Amino acid sequence: MTASDLHKTLRYRWLIFWSLAFGYVLVFFHRLCPAVVATDMMTDLHASGALVGFLSSAYFYPYALMQLPTGLLADRWGPRKTVTLFLCLACIGSILLGLTPSPAGAIIGRVLVGLGVSTLFVCTLKIIAEWFSVREFTVMTGILMAMGGIGSLSAAAPLALASSRIGWRLSFVVVGLLTGVLAALVWWVVRDRPANLGWPSPAEHTALNLPRVRLADGIRQVVTRPAFWPLAIWFFFKYGIFTSFAGLWGGPYLMHLYGISRSRAGGILSLVAVGMVVGSLLLGYVSDRLLKGRKPTLILASMVIVCLTGLLAFATEKLSLPLIGALCFGFGVFGSAIAVVGFTSARELFPPRIAGTCFGLLNIFPFAGGALLQPLLGYILESHGKIGEAFTAEGYRQAFLVLFLSALASLCATFFVKETIGGKGAEGAA
Repeated sequence: MTASDLHKTLRYRWLIFWSLAFGYVLVFFHRLCPAVVATDMMTDLHASGALVGFLSSAYFYPYALMQLPTGLLADRWGPRKTVTLFLCLACIGSILLGLTPSPAGAIIGRVLVGLGVSTLFVCTLKIIAEWFSVREFTVMTGILMAMGGIGSLSAAAPLALASSRIGWRLSFVVVGLLTGVLAALVWWVVRDRPANLGWPSPAEHTALNLPRVRLADGIRQVVTRPAFWPLAIWFFFKYGIFTSFAGLWGGPYLMHLYGISRSRAGGILSLVAVGMVVGSLLLGYVSDRLLKGRKPTLILASMVIVCLTGLLAFATEKLSLPLIGALCFGFGVFGSAIAVVGFTSARELFPPRIAGTCFGLLNIFPFAGGALLQPLLGYILESHGKIGEAFTAEGYRQAFLVLFLSALASLCATFFVKETIGGKGAEGAA
């Protein structure tokens, strides 16, 4: 090992990371974009609220199902091949979504998009593990989540502006083409580990020479440890709430009950992305230095989400627009960016050799929550009828009551989370 080789590694790893991080922008764009164009989709595709809810949630089913296979693909094929191939599927899905004349075609396109972007998060974590040291994990995960916030921002006001100018269909076609360009960039830039270039790795685990754990054994170790399940339940409800409001029904809610334009609704929803960026960069510090614990940070965040969903459920049409903007910012910080602390807690809970299996299993739950709650809220809205083309205030009130009850469930789960700072953490799972 020479100092020159190590210097090359330390420089080149940032080029790899940013190539994947820009892909994570697309992950969050596709995750949250229906909120801005949901009303246009309902009109253009002649779809009911329940059907649009299912269309939006069609992203989450393949995403959730792919989390464990993604770990296997990342190990067998490597992140470079895996991400490149699946981004090509996302490219096809986004273009299909923009061109199809039918709800069935739109659902297929949405499924392909969800499938296509499903591998990026786990593969990026694997890249971080190979190219960065253990102590850099929280910082790098925070930066990655902040890039997701930029993706959320692009799915709000910029998408609203683009769809007003060129239509929602052409907007998705353009995004699909950009996804194809990114797939080519990943293939050209990304390398699975420094050794592929003959360079040394700054990752400590490469020198440990620990035996590999079989997938079945890793799954058994994770799911049989009681400390895993409170985190899983918390992720399920927390992210189901976030994606249901910020990713789909927040836009129609603003346009239907407050009578504002799509672009103005997109501007308010963009505060979700601002909250994500700010929270992703700060919550790790709050957990490490201020509250000095993962558990109190998760409890605090869950209490805030209970308050926010309570406002939506019990003062549905009585909130001021500035207050809704503050609410959106809170959802970004405490409903999405808080995942940095959740995943860090999971990483500290299990030994490094089964951390990938833990991430894959844990990452199923947030998307399962979104897949369940989004169409459920659409069904509730549809069951309460419409006034013209708009859902009723009572429909939104009952839908948001489901989010409030889900927030209470997520709060209850945090009280059973195992503290991993200053404790034994992963030792019990070795």
